[in-house]
Amino acid sequence: MPSLLGSASTHLLSGLGGYQGRSLRKGDVLHLGIPAKNIPQRRVSEQVLLTLMPKTTLRVTEGPQFNTLSDQSQKTFFGRTFTVSESSDRLGIRLEGQRLHSKAQGKMITEGVPLGAIQVTPSGQPIILFVEQQTTGGYPKIANVVGADLHRLGQLRPRTKIRFERTSLTEARSMCIEQERLLNSPTRLFI
Repeated sequence: MPSLLGSASTHLLSGLGGYQGRSLRKGDVLHLGIPAKNIPQRRVSEQVLLTLMPKTTLRVTEGPQFNTLSDQSQKTFFGRTFTVSESSDRLGIRLEGQRLHSKAQGKMITEGVPLGAIQVTPSGQPIILFVEQQTTGGYPKIANVVGADLHRLGQLRPRTKIRFERTSLTEARSMCIEQERLLNSPTRLFI
């Protein structure tokens, strides 16, 4: 498969790269090339596996418009389960659950949005912005998935039930630093 800009991945929105610029279909054959010789045999340590394993509770910090949620919607957000929608994609992980009410709906000016931001759409359903998210948005950003949990977003599948756990900025920073230390330490990464 030819690379584009140094990558073999596909950007579906533009139809660039990957296999014919589209999603893979049944019957597609990928030619991966000649395997490397003498590939070192390594196993990832238990500590790293536990750190990176899928979890259905995502840790989040409050977003800039969190306080636009009604008191009941704040309780719902942290106290209820949401289901990953079938319509999720690399732009956003759409969630289904009890409707959230924000006083900011329709009153916001478009502003920057980071990876992992959780916005409340006019339908009252949250969406977690994912790896191909837009750079700006006008929906309230009620929370943001902490950096140490961003990898878990890619592990979510449709119909998965998830919850949110409130985390302080200080805790989120500490989690990210510890994860980086673990993943960058060859003595702790492999056994």
